[in-house]
Amino acid sequence: MGFVGMPASGKTEAANVARELGIPVIEMGDIVRAEVKARGLEVTEENVGKVANDLREKEGMGAVAHRCVPCIKDADSKAVVIDGMRGVAEAEVYREAFGAQFTLIAIHAPQKARFERAMARKREDDIEDWQSFLQKDEREISWGLPEAMSMADVSIENDCTLEEFRQRVKTIIEGII
Repeated sequence: MGFVGMPASGKTEAANVARELGIPVIEMGDIVRAEVKARGLEVTEENVGKVANDLREKEGMGAVAHRCVPCIKDADSKAVVIDGMRGVAEAEVYREAFGAQFTLIAIHAPQKARFERAMARKREDDIEDWQSFLQKDEREISWGLPEAMSMADVSIENDCTLEEFRQRVKTIIEGII
């Protein structure tokens, strides 16, 4: 199963719920961050964005997903969560690789809440201000993120407390597995 959503919508928190249930998580962002480091660049939001765009331009919009498929197959688990899909091409890579076993889960959250979460988490490749938040949204929209979210098999609203959201995610995951 894979989580798709706008930046800071709750994908990582949903993945943490999966981990607590004993399900391995493959983080697509880890693939891009590793490529940033392999190119000798500092892991910043700007460099991660540039490398992600470069991979997609050179290898196609499903480039990161293609790099994740072997990791998923090697996980040796009846269920695996993919965290951080950004577009239709990536979802299609997983549907092609795993067929009906793949479930796409969209996570929706209000823009203001996403911005506040992104500012609070202070991840090394995250936004610095409202302008960079909007630029990150625009970049991910250009990768087909809204279209991927619209093709989801299941949707979760993250417009509640953290505990309520975690329970929603747990209920969905348990229903799938």
